[in-house]
Amino acid sequence: MLILLAFLIGVIAGLRAMTAPAAVSWAAFFGLLNLEGTWLAFLGYRFTPWILTVLAIGELITDQLPTTPSRKLLLPFATRIIVGGLCGGAIAAKSGSLLGGLVAGALGGIVGTLGGAEGRARLAAAFGKDRPAALIEDSVAILGAMLIVGAFP
Repeated sequence: MLILLAFLIGVIAGLRAMTAPAAVSWAAFFGLLNLEGTWLAFLGYRFTPWILTVLAIGELITDQLPTTPSRKLLLPFATRIIVGGLCGGAIAAKSGSLLGGLVAGALGGIVGTLGGAEGRARLAAAFGKDRPAALIEDSVAILGAMLIVGAFP
């Protein structure tokens, strides 16, 4: 179950790179996800969720700009894979499956990046403009992240 959640949070990271770590950080902060004694414990520190939330909001805003580069370029793509792995690892860390969570999250980051780009392109074509597609993708990322962290055992 944790590996599936790790994969799914990676998918969220592929959609919106900062939404996933913000959600995981809030889960750690509120004790839904125990990261004490792991190298990922910083995600549950007092200011980390706030900082990551500000970054996530900034990403939601900049994603709407026409000058924002494609998520499929090397740096944004790599960032989503790394963040997906980090979040997936955090989900699976305490169960002793850190490596499995890292891999599942990174794979989810790849799926989310490529699938999200394709889905958004199709929605934008259907709407005749990108903004509604972007807002739907934002909503899926935020709601998905909330559902995933809400499913922690």
